[in-house]
Amino acid sequence: MTIVLRHARAAFAAGLFALAGIATGMTGAAQAQTQLTLLVSSSSNNQALAEGLVADFEAANPDIDIEIETRPGGGEGDNIVKTRLATGAMADIFYYNSGSLFRAINPQKNLVDLTDEPWQADVDDSFKAVVTAGGRLYGAPAEAVMAGGIFYNRKIYAQLGLEVPKSWDQFMANNEKIKAAGIPPVIQTYRDTWTSQLLLLADFFNVQAAEPDFAERYTSNQAKFATSPAARKGFERLEAVHAAGFQNEDFGAASYEDGLRMLADGEGAHYPMLTFAIGALAATYPDQLGDIGFFAQPGDDPARNGLTVWLPAGFYIPAASPNIEAAKRFLAFVASPAGCAAELKALGAVGPFRIRSCTLPETMPPAVKDMLPYFADRARNAPALEFVSPVKGPALEQITVEVGSGIRPAADAAALYDEDVRKQAQQLGLAGW
Repeated sequence: MTIVLRHARAAFAAGLFALAGIATGMTGAAQAQTQLTLLVSSSSNNQALAEGLVADFEAANPDIDIEIETRPGGGEGDNIVKTRLATGAMADIFYYNSGSLFRAINPQKNLVDLTDEPWQADVDDSFKAVVTAGGRLYGAPAEAVMAGGIFYNRKIYAQLGLEVPKSWDQFMANNEKIKAAGIPPVIQTYRDTWTSQLLLLADFFNVQAAEPDFAERYTSNQAKFATSPAARKGFERLEAVHAAGFQNEDFGAASYEDGLRMLADGEGAHYPMLTFAIGALAATYPDQLGDIGFFAQPGDDPARNGLTVWLPAGFYIPAASPNIEAAKRFLAFVASPAGCAAELKALGAVGPFRIRSCTLPETMPPAVKDMLPYFADRARNAPALEFVSPVKGPALEQITVEVGSGIRPAADAAALYDEDVRKQAQQLGLAGW
């Protein structure tokens, strides 16, 4: 049976397992069980994913029992992951970002090498690239590819006769019409600070279109947000949305869950967000799922409109786990068609999988259908910056909250973020910093 442990209780239980250093089990006539712990963030989406995977895995593997722990999201959650890895108190399996944040947890020291696991043959190379360190693989993909862009309420668009914008100017013109109709044009939810980053991060396709070598130069300390007009525009666009009064009045106090509700109920027209939210929308607002569409964050040129893509997060095994072989069995399940089926059951179809043998169902939400044309043409999508550069400053979400709240000008924010990035790049020991 799956047990969901939350925050303080989870940490206490994890400490007990770490101190014991042994697997718990059943005695007598019942089959012996290995007890595993699994750490995920406390978002409703991640909890649903974990619970769905664990339920189906346990049904097929009655000798293993998995308890689910939760941690906060954002910077607080990142610190918890790093601390638990450093102290040897990490759960047997944990779910965490790929790309730059993965590289920041010192995978070669802290994680189990999964390079030679047979299931890696079915994993798409695009995912392997973002869970590789020192030429070795450390993660198994869960969920589908995500995109960063803008959800929109299709009923509002139909009511006002609006078309999906292909340029930033068209997007802002739509916002003016929506505001005039008495509807908040752009939902922002800064109670969950991580959500404030989307208008900046989802703009990276446009940055790369203008400066194809930006990521390489940025990684080697030759390009900056403050001095690159293309990169600085993400901050400027966030500033412009606030300056125009396009946000919901309670943007500072609203949460991610509030944002989903506002979008579904038509209390706001646009919500800049990652497409993993489709799963949460399907679970919480199934009757309104057909009213929600999605488009890439537009840039300056409508002829070069494209999508910024996030590779899936990964399941990892800490090197200090006393139950590595049992944990590997769970990861093998995750990276299989049975694991994809469990994810579809838990979250619905939210985007293309990174397991080659997994396919999407014929019926899917409109927002997922809206994503697929961007993947049909390779030139219309590009990985987010954090997947092509290991450099991402930890204070970004606080900086974007300040910009989106009118507290800090975009130009100052870009310069401040460049300083934040410097500290992280030096910690990683990157050349040129």
